[in-house]
Amino acid sequence: MNDVKLAVLGGEGTGKSALTVRFLTKRFIGEYASNFESIYNKHLYLEGKQLNLEIYDPCSQKAKCSLASELHWADGFVIVYDISDRSSFASAKALIYRIREPPTSHCKRAVESAVLLVGNKQDLCHVREVGWEEGQKLALDNRCQFCELSAAEQSLEVEMMFIRIIKDILTNFKLKEKRRSSGSKSMAKLINNVFGKRRKSV
Repeated sequence: MNDVKLAVLGGEGTGKSALTVRFLTKRFIGEYASNFESIYNKHLYLEGKQLNLEIYDPCSQKAKCSLASELHWADGFVIVYDISDRSSFASAKALIYRIREPPTSHCKRAVESAVLLVGNKQDLCHVREVGWEEGQKLALDNRCQFCELSAAEQSLEVEMMFIRIIKDILTNFKLKEKRRSSGSKSMAKLINNVFGKRRKSV
C-alpha cells in the first residue's frame, strides 16, 4: 500500500478544515477551532493502487511558521485562500514562494513537490476581492495546479480537487522511481567499467 502525505495550508478562516472534512465525509461544517492541528487518515483506491492518505491540517498560527517540517514530511500541498479576502491571497502567495524556493544543497528534492492552489468560498462571488485570473496567474508562474470552488456548496468539486493533487503526487512517485532506477543502472555501469578495465589490464 502506498503512503501519500498531503499538507493543507492557508491563512486563518480560508476553509482549510472545511475542505478537508468535506472530502473525507462529504459533509460541510462551517465553524472550526483553528488552534488545533490534525492529521486525518483515509484509505482509497486510485489508478489501480491501494493508498493510505494522510492529510495534515495545521492550526492557522502554525501555517505562518517556516514550513521546514511540512516540506520534509509532505508529498504534496493544497494551498487555500479565500476569494473574498485579499490578505489570505497574500498569505497563499508567500506559502507558494516558500515551497518553490530552490532547495539547499544538503536538502535537495529529486522531483518538485505537487502543489494545488485553491480559491475557496466561490459562493461569496458578490464580495470577491481576488479575481480568478490572479489565482490562475500565480499558479502558472509557480508551476501549480489551480481551481476555484466552494467547500460550502460543491462536494463533488472538492472531491475531484483532492483526487487531482493525489494523482500529481503519484506521478511524482513514478518519476522518483524512474530516476532512482536509472541512477542505480548508471552506478552499476560505472562500476563495471572501472573493474572491467582493471581486469583487462592485469
